[in-house]
Amino acid sequence: MARSLRNTSRVQWIIMLLLALLSVFMLLPLVYIFNHAFKPLHELFLFPPTFIARDATLQNFLELFSMTQSTFIPVSRYIFNSLVVTVLSTVLMVATGALCAFALSKHRFPGSKLIFGTIIASLLFATETIAIPRYVVVQSLGIMNTYWAHILPVIAMPVGVFLLKQFIDQVPNELLESAKIDRASEFRIFMTIVMPIVKPAVATITILAFQSAWSNVETSHLFMQDDSMKTLPFYLSTLTSNLANAVARQGAVAAGSLIMFLPSLLIFLFYQRKVIATMAHSGIK
Repeated sequence: MARSLRNTSRVQWIIMLLLALLSVFMLLPLVYIFNHAFKPLHELFLFPPTFIARDATLQNFLELFSMTQSTFIPVSRYIFNSLVVTVLSTVLMVATGALCAFALSKHRFPGSKLIFGTIIASLLFATETIAIPRYVVVQSLGIMNTYWAHILPVIAMPVGVFLLKQFIDQVPNELLESAKIDRASEFRIFMTIVMPIVKPAVATITILAFQSAWSNVETSHLFMQDDSMKTLPFYLSTLTSNLANAVARQGAVAAGSLIMFLPSLLIFLFYQRKVIATMAHSGIK
């Protein structure tokens, strides 16, 4: 280690210094959102804004959790709903995306190219364009005001299928053929050979699926009339709605924003090495 540092040229030292400064600069939004949640109300509206809370307080979190004491639905219920919906949605999104990608990549059947083309074309559609068809389907299935109404509409993940297919295409066919000669079933080949090879892509898709499910408010708006079935993002979106001013509840909003941000940050830190490997192999810039 010491020898490699001695062999580092002056240009390389300058580049490393610039990258270190850039990394510190990129950390500023994280510092801001953490400190913002602990600022008292009078510091939230300072101009220019401060990154570090001068008089840090937990009052914002106490306000967030106390606001629902006068209602029948506590904030813990919204958090529980979000956790259940996010975990189940993420697992199903990754599983269905991986199975679909495996079938499209390693099996030739009539219409496979058309199906893959349709999946790619679906990336062009905005969420608002399919809101009405989704509502009709969910209502027809009779799953309004249930967890399934949160989960089923978001299981299809076209970008996950696309990315996983590109990785599975790189798995040698000879490796799969040798497993078939040893009488391995398709599911065993998928689980023991394909999935370990494409772990970096699976980690990336897991992060994308988690963030999509955790921050989703569409299903609560469209499919939930019962407040006890709605999620934390929906509750946070209502904190400052229909208020006569833009000052009230801003502390609770800041605390809620941090709570919403933390799970996404933690899961990204957990899978960061896999994400870097995905970018290195797929050419994503």
